[in-house]
Amino acid sequence: MSEHPQDTIPAMPDAQVVPTDEAPPRFVDWDFAKATGRRLVGAGPEVSAAEAGDIVAKIRAAAAAAQEPVAETSRMHAPGIAPPAQVIDRPTWIDLNLDSMAALMTPVFVKVARDRKVSANAPGMGVGAKITGAESGALMAFMASKVLGQYDLAPQGTPRLLLVAPNLVAVQRELDVDPDDFRAWVCMHEETHRIQFTAVPWLRAHMIERATTLAGELTPTPQELGQRMQEMVKRLPEALGSGGGGLADLFATPEQRAKIAEVTAIMSLLEGHADVVMDDVGPKVIPTVADIRAKFTERRKGAGAADRMLRRLLGLEAKMAQYKDGAGFVRGAMDKVGVDGFNAVWTSPETLPLPAEIHDPQAWVRRVHG
Repeated sequence: MSEHPQDTIPAMPDAQVVPTDEAPPRFVDWDFAKATGRRLVGAGPEVSAAEAGDIVAKIRAAAAAAQEPVAETSRMHAPGIAPPAQVIDRPTWIDLNLDSMAALMTPVFVKVARDRKVSANAPGMGVGAKITGAESGALMAFMASKVLGQYDLAPQGTPRLLLVAPNLVAVQRELDVDPDDFRAWVCMHEETHRIQFTAVPWLRAHMIERATTLAGELTPTPQELGQRMQEMVKRLPEALGSGGGGLADLFATPEQRAKIAEVTAIMSLLEGHADVVMDDVGPKVIPTVADIRAKFTERRKGAGAADRMLRRLLGLEAKMAQYKDGAGFVRGAMDKVGVDGFNAVWTSPETLPLPAEIHDPQAWVRRVHG
């Protein structure tokens, strides 16, 4: 998805103020995005109807079985009974994620429209919405073939644990690992995310607020756009390098990059914690966990040149680094203060790790524990 939809909307400075009773401008045609994503995404591995039913049942069972060992290992307990995980296909993942993206971005678009006096009837608005819808759909189609599971925060809906069945099958076959063990291992990771956001009552709202605020700040005004484009061209080689943070980082000002770093530190914590828990639980209930981890880690290195470039532009290479950096932080903190001491990280937003602390867990221990 383009984070700068006004690139495609002509005559923005001359548009009219949005009346209070007028529908907000559609910067993105979300229905067109869904149609585009569904058209572009592959169905995944071929399985018979009987095999598909068996696989779905086993994934659901693995997700349910993950709850107790994850709670025991993380020493975090979600209130109430967790709703069952949703086992879905790739098109459904696209639909659900575009719904969440729309819920997240609509308040941003409304504010942008009011601040910049954009009307829903402004010239080119419909064409621009189709273009950004197509971009969003194409991005979701690419992502839908990569994601194994996800805890969907659903900004204006009900959070849910999603497991993408065709991707679990595809990766398990690619790695040639035990199917039951692989399903259990992935479910441990995703269940950890579920328990993070349900056992820590303030975390979901905090992450949604940070993401919404940052998205609004990253959307440049028409006056800023030319300068941002020049900056993007200068920094493009950096984005294509191994440490690049993607296109969003290219458009960011230094102050915004600092805020991106803060959000990235939180994401590193969440992903690293899930990786640590899934591996710590593993030996107790997953006999082949060491083999799965070794092959899965090697697979992350094996993408082709074109795939690696696309991943870097989308920030997915930085996403991969979050697992390693976050796991290092979690292990380092636990080595100093144990699991219960580490769990102080969930006390409040102020106890989350700062960007510099992700690579220096002892600094977090000193700040939080004294």
